[in-house]
Amino acid sequence: MAFTSNECLQFIFHGDLNEEAYMALPSGYAAFGKPVVAQLNADTSSQGRYVCKLLKSLYGLKQAPRQWFEKLSTALIQFGFHQSKADYTLFTKKTAQEFTMVLIYVDDMVIIGSNATTVSTLKLHLSSQFHMKDLGCLSYFLGLEVSHTAEDIFLCQKKCAQDLHKKTKMTHCRALKVLLTPNLKLLYNTGQLLDNPNRFRRIVGKLIYLSITRPDISFVVQSLSQFVSSPTDAHLKETFHVLKYLKATTDHGILLAKDSTFQIRAFSDSDWGSCPNSRKSVTGYAILLGKSLIFWRSKKQGVVSRSTAVNIEQ
Repeated sequence: MAFTSNECLQFIFHGDLNEEAYMALPSGYAAFGKPVVAQLNADTSSQGRYVCKLLKSLYGLKQAPRQWFEKLSTALIQFGFHQSKADYTLFTKKTAQEFTMVLIYVDDMVIIGSNATTVSTLKLHLSSQFHMKDLGCLSYFLGLEVSHTAEDIFLCQKKCAQDLHKKTKMTHCRALKVLLTPNLKLLYNTGQLLDNPNRFRRIVGKLIYLSITRPDISFVVQSLSQFVSSPTDAHLKETFHVLKYLKATTDHGILLAKDSTFQIRAFSDSDWGSCPNSRKSVTGYAILLGKSLIFWRSKKQGVVSRSTAVNIEQ
């Protein structure tokens, strides 16, 4: 099924408040029949210790996110959507002829649907209950850049990679086309411990997020993430090597074909005892929907494999 509409919306929302909440009267404001508040930090005998009872959940109030999500989810459920149990920010609506999906993040919403008329009707339904801004066709969401053509959709994180190079001061570094140093086996005790390990941890965290659209770096990110507790200069050097590789492949990403069939193909492989620290094997797999890659992972196995053979009992 090809999705014909990808929309991005932004909400301007102050939800209803179902709890009693009060706020201090701001400096310079006066209550009915009371003098103007001179200062907020007045003592108990001061006439400036007045409060306001809130009728709406103001932006920044700790109850506001819960209240506004409750109201938004209620509006979607009334429209016929079902809330996912795996991800409560995902809502889906499926009929025999069409499929619509809504993803929410804070005050941003992405709508994907196979019927443009249904998406337009949904936006009218939401705009009748909320103040919102229609950002049009989806192009950027949480660091993901989306490019549309007549045949496919391309996802990449070019800006995230460029921002990472700026933060690490490697904007003008030499680009490399090889991801890993050949024949390199990273150990826990290789090199000297870093005086400030937070730098290594921040880089690895950014690389983990970049792997959302970069399956080519999944293995090396899995390898480097093992050393975040006690990184050394050798581990940090290898992260710089990855950054140099990203410099040469900034435009790489995931291509999703619009005419993909519902045929699922999976590829899996694993080595044997390749981790020099634990002697555990590493498994990697990729799942394709038609000709579009939709899921991949590189993971160290939980137990030590004594053999690669499989015993099948009949």
